[in-house]
Amino acid sequence: MQIVPMRAEHTARLAELEKICFSEPWSEKALLEETENPAAFFVAAVDGSEVLGYGGMHTVLGESYIDNIAVFPEHRGRGVGRAVTMALVEKAKTDGGVFITLEVRASNLPAITLYRSLGFESAGVRKRFYTEPEEDAVIMTLSFSE
Repeated sequence: MQIVPMRAEHTARLAELEKICFSEPWSEKALLEETENPAAFFVAAVDGSEVLGYGGMHTVLGESYIDNIAVFPEHRGRGVGRAVTMALVEKAKTDGGVFITLEVRASNLPAITLYRSLGFESAGVRKRFYTEPEEDAVIMTLSFSE
């Protein structure tokens, strides 16, 4: 498995992944636009020509916000999500970031466990953040200190 910058050739498959994972999926066009966005950093996890998952974030003034991390169901539990998350964290740190943050469904215990293992801490709750089904989001943040 390799973590590579998300490219145009990844976006059709990643749009399919979005539909599997999220009630409000990003379109192929929206993903493609992120490949040209200077405030965005999106990566794909690949094995040869197969796309396993992806993640992306936006950074403004040293504050990074993870938009999405998603892994195809057949590749979950194999370290893909960890590798993608670590790539985003490393980029935020390397660029001199202050912190990196994300929201995760309160019921998504595997993801919460992963983020905690990487040093993220719960920073609050966004009530009814998610739809279909309606659910709270846990805000998790990793601060970078020297």
